[in-house]
Amino acid sequence: MIDTLKQLVAIPSPSGMTDEAIGFVEQQLSTLGVETKRLHKGALLATFPGRIGPARLLTAHVDTLGAMVKDILPSGRLRLSQVGGYAWTAIEGENCLVHRESGEPIDGTILVHQSSVHVYKDTNSAERSSSTIEVRLDADVHSAEDVRGLGIEVGDFVSFDPRFKQTETGYIKSRHLDDKASVAILLDLARELVSADLPHRVHYLISNYEEVGFGGNAGIPDDVVEYVAVDMGALGDGQHSDEYTVSICAKDSSGPYDLELRRLFTSLCRKHDIAFKVDLYPYYGSDASAAVRAGYDVRHALIGPGIESSHSYERTHVSSLEATRALLYRYVLTEMEGRS
Repeated sequence: MIDTLKQLVAIPSPSGMTDEAIGFVEQQLSTLGVETKRLHKGALLATFPGRIGPARLLTAHVDTLGAMVKDILPSGRLRLSQVGGYAWTAIEGENCLVHRESGEPIDGTILVHQSSVHVYKDTNSAERSSSTIEVRLDADVHSAEDVRGLGIEVGDFVSFDPRFKQTETGYIKSRHLDDKASVAILLDLARELVSADLPHRVHYLISNYEEVGFGGNAGIPDDVVEYVAVDMGALGDGQHSDEYTVSICAKDSSGPYDLELRRLFTSLCRKHDIAFKVDLYPYYGSDASAAVRAGYDVRHALIGPGIESSHSYERTHVSSLEATRALLYRYVLTEMEGRS
């Protein structure tokens, strides 16, 4: 699971540029003998057979935060437009790749314009915004013409260096754990699902536009009655989730999640000794809530590993991934009451 996660975060995939990451998941499932289907929007659908209808759907997303080139400055630096929601301070000082339409990506670094304390008196106080954050290219460029001569243009994607690291104490530090940690969990779970005696069909929807709000709101099979988003639990002041348990969301900015499903998850955790926390996320939305907003008549839920410093340089612990995987396994083996 961790090896898969390391490979996944190394694949640049900001929302809108996810074909390579979807292809990686497609290949992993194909190796297990799982048939997959690419949707028109670029997402991936896979199905594991069950004894009876109706079906469950588990979704996780491969798209990540990123940026696009907004402007090419006379200095040869680039201005950015955000892809996904994050603070500019969260990417300051990060290495990046600028993905040209043709040719290999070009390296760069994301910096505030007033980056040198030896030159600018306002380095500390300068606002970090779309008008001050720039990309310094690792190329001999001194003008906009020089940059365009490299094949860089407005609209090119910019991806952030994940800086993946696993510690001896079980922590995993990286960008893009949201939500590639959950994708890695689903891929590991798939190894058991291919030979499991599932009471109901299980669909995987690997979505690719979650960070911009509409990843999992289309392509849902007609037999789905329970829709579970596998996505991060957000940590911070006033939150109850942590890096060592599976987080079960009761409510986010979209409103409450299905109570019956939440109670099923908590009962499975207690029965099988799976460490969990129930939490509310005030500034959060998921692919499950996107599906309900789109009009799908499903019971929806949100669970996942606890991620520290979400939408920044993130961290979790292997025990949180394991707890999430264990809960999903018990869930798909449980027959829906009154639904057969």
